[in-house]
Amino acid sequence: MVKNTVDWEISRYEDLTKEEFYDILHLRCKIFVVEQNAPYLDLDYKDQKALHLHGYTDGKLVAYCRLFKRGDYFDEASIGRVIVAEECRSFGYGHQLMEKAIDLAASTLNETELTISGQLYLQKFYESHGFECTSDVYLEDGIPHVQMKKR
Repeated sequence: MVKNTVDWEISRYEDLTKEEFYDILHLRCKIFVVEQNAPYLDLDYKDQKALHLHGYTDGKLVAYCRLFKRGDYFDEASIGRVIVAEECRSFGYGHQLMEKAIDLAASTLNETELTISGQLYLQKFYESHGFECTSDVYLEDGIPHVQMKKR
C-alpha cells in the first residue's frame, strides 16, 4: 500500500549515487518517452547543472523534478522534468513536489521568480501553485506546452 508520506532528498548531480541517478532516468524515460509516446533525447547535459529533488515512499522513487538557477536553463530560475510515478498520482505527491520545489528554489537558490515549460494539460495544476501562462501553446517533443511564470 502506498503511504501519503514522501521522504524527500535534494542532491546536486555529483552527489547522486549511480543507483539514484539510474532510478531517476528510468522514471523519466518511463513517463516522458514510453507513457507519453514521445521519443526524445532526455539526456540533455543539463542534469549536471541542476539541483535534483527526488521523493521516495518505502524506498521507491515516486516523484522527481530538477531545478535550475537563473541563466542555467531560462533567463529566470526554473523547475523542469516534473514527474510522479503513474501508480502514485492519486496521493497528492505532485502538489507536495511543487510546494517543495518552490520552497527549495527560494531557500537554496534564493529565487522566487520561476519559469516552467509545462505540458498544456497540466496548466491548471501549475496555476494552483501560483504560475501564470505567459505564452501561446507550442509543441515540444510533439506535446502541447505553454510557458508559465511565477513572480
